[in-house]
Amino acid sequence: MQPNRRIRPRRVAALASVTSLILAVGTSAGTGHLTAGTSTVAGAGPISPEHSTALGPCMISGPPTVQMSEGVPTPRGYARSTGTVRALTLMVDFPDAPGPGDALDRYREFFPQTRDWFRTSSYGRLDYRAETPIPDWLRMPKSFREYGIERGAPFDPGYRRLVQDIVVAADARVDFQSYDFLNVLVTPNAGPSALDTVLSVTFAGNMEAPVADGVSVTNASFVYSRQDDGSGTYHRTGYRVLPHENGHVFGLPDLYTAEGGGAVGHWDIMSEDWGANNDLLGWHKWKLGWLDDSQVRCASAPGTDDYSLTPLARKGGPKLVFVPLGPRSGYALELRTREGNDEAVCRPGVLVYRVDADVDTGMGPVKVHDSQEDSGGCTRSPNVHAELSDATFTPGEAFDDGKRGVRVAVVGVDEAGAYRVRVTRER
Repeated sequence: MQPNRRIRPRRVAALASVTSLILAVGTSAGTGHLTAGTSTVAGAGPISPEHSTALGPCMISGPPTVQMSEGVPTPRGYARSTGTVRALTLMVDFPDAPGPGDALDRYREFFPQTRDWFRTSSYGRLDYRAETPIPDWLRMPKSFREYGIERGAPFDPGYRRLVQDIVVAADARVDFQSYDFLNVLVTPNAGPSALDTVLSVTFAGNMEAPVADGVSVTNASFVYSRQDDGSGTYHRTGYRVLPHENGHVFGLPDLYTAEGGGAVGHWDIMSEDWGANNDLLGWHKWKLGWLDDSQVRCASAPGTDDYSLTPLARKGGPKLVFVPLGPRSGYALELRTREGNDEAVCRPGVLVYRVDADVDTGMGPVKVHDSQEDSGGCTRSPNVHAELSDATFTPGEAFDDGKRGVRVAVVGVDEAGAYRVRVTRER
C-alpha cells in the first residue's frame, strides 16, 4: 500500500475469487462461458469480425471452464461493442433509502463522460447511447435491507427479486427489446460507502435472468455508492466505475487480483477504475473489434523481426504485436503515451505484458512486466498503482524471457513518435 493512498476493497465473486460476478449461459454458474449461438439480449451477437488466417497462431483460447477468458474471439452472448449500442439506464431507490434530489443528477454523474470515454477508447467505433426513458427515481417495493445485497453477491434470490422488481416497475414505460444492456444506477445512499466495500457488480450472459418483453435481462451493470477517496476528484473521475462494469458486459474480465492492481496496475480500466483516467490494453481493443487485423502483428515464427508501433491512443497505424507462447498464452507489446484516455502515463514507452487465456477473471489473466522493478514508480496520482507506472520499456531497453527463448528490444523512435521493436524468438 502506497503512503496516503487507500486501496479500495475489491469485489468478491462466486467460488471466492476476487472479481465482479459473471454468471454463465449454458454452463454451471460461475464459469463465465457463453455458449456459441446463444442470443441473450436484443442485438446480441459477435463483438468482433472474422479474423485473418495470418493471425491464427495469435488467437489464443481458453477451455470452456474458464470464467471470461482472454481468448480471441470473445464468444457470443455478450453485448455488441461496435456500432451503435443502446444502454437502458435506470435510476433506482428504496423506501429506506430514497434518492436524494433529482434522479437525473445521478445520471449526470456518469454521462456524457462514459459515452465520451468509450468513443475515445474505441476510436469512434462504439457509438454508446445511454437512454433514460424513466427520468425519475424508480422506487423498489422493498427496502434495500430486505434484498440482502452484499459485496460481490451471486445471482441469489435477493438479486433475482431486485431484478424482477425493476422489470415490473419499469415495464409499462420501457420496451426492453430495444436495448442492448441495462445500467442500474442505484441511489448512492443505499448500502455502505465505496471506501468500506464495493458493491458495484455486473451480470453478463446469465440464462436464468428474468425475462422482460420476451428478452432475458442477462447483461446488466449495477453501480452503488460513490467512488470518492476524499481527494476531491469524484466530479472528474467518479464515473469510471461504469466503463469498468460495462467492460464486463462486452466480455472483458477483471484484471485486478486479491492484492489490488498489482498485476496490471493502472494500464487498463479493468484493473483500476479509481483515480486518474486510463484506457484499455491493446489486446482488449482487438478483442472488442476496435483494432483491425491489419493493426496487429503476429510474431509466431522463429528468428528476428522488427516491428513499428504507433501510440495506442492515436487512431490508425500498427498498434499491437503478439508473441504466442502456445495455444493459450503469449506476450503482447504496445506503445503507451500520455494522450487520449491515458492521462496518468508518466513514462511513455512500450508496454510488455503476458496474456493467459486459461486464467479466470480476477485471478490474474494478464501480467505486466516491469522494466523498473522495485523503483516505486513515477507517478503520485491518487489511486494509481505507482510501482507499475514506469513499467514501460524505452529505447535501449529490452525484455528477456530466457526460459521461453523470447527477447523484445526497443531499438528506436522516429520523429512522428512511432517506436521500433525487435522481437527475437529462438523457437
